[in-house]
Amino acid sequence: MTRTFRVLPGSYPYEIRHGLLTIVAAPKDNKPFPVDAVAFEEDTFLVMSAETTVLEPRESLMRVMTKLIETRPEKPGSVLVKGKDPLRMLAVVHDLNHEPTWREEWVESALRGIFQEVEKRRLGSLALPFIGTLHGKLRKERFIRMLNAVLECTECKYLKKVWLIVPPRTKPAVLKALI
Repeated sequence: MTRTFRVLPGSYPYEIRHGLLTIVAAPKDNKPFPVDAVAFEEDTFLVMSAETTVLEPRESLMRVMTKLIETRPEKPGSVLVKGKDPLRMLAVVHDLNHEPTWREEWVESALRGIFQEVEKRRLGSLALPFIGTLHGKLRKERFIRMLNAVLECTECKYLKKVWLIVPPRTKPAVLKALI
């Protein structure tokens, strides 16, 4: 069964139907509904989601250094699930040891992983930014095409709503690729 996106007329938020899935495209400051999970761009050593406030360590310096030495990078293209209410889905799409730090195949793999995790956990709603466009140079139009391709081969039994977080200065024409 071929499913296609259809943009309903009007300004943000746009509501897009993909089979039984409702996708609401809206900016970060215009949350259209509560979400069970939020996706984030991440790097292999989880630096992007690290706390920016420097705190006194609760462990000895030796233990902190041992943990640092033993730290292994996450696999590019993978998805880690952290926290709760809402869950944080960390899409590992950057490797800071490479230039450029991202690759399209990592973004596409992470998108597939996000939807697999959502279904595995029986979540009904997801907030999804344009992964690869915030810290990477993936074009917004390309992200939309990748999202469309991933959704074409994904069966959403539990997921009913996706808040597609539209980056600032995104022209509505970008979303026409969802048609």
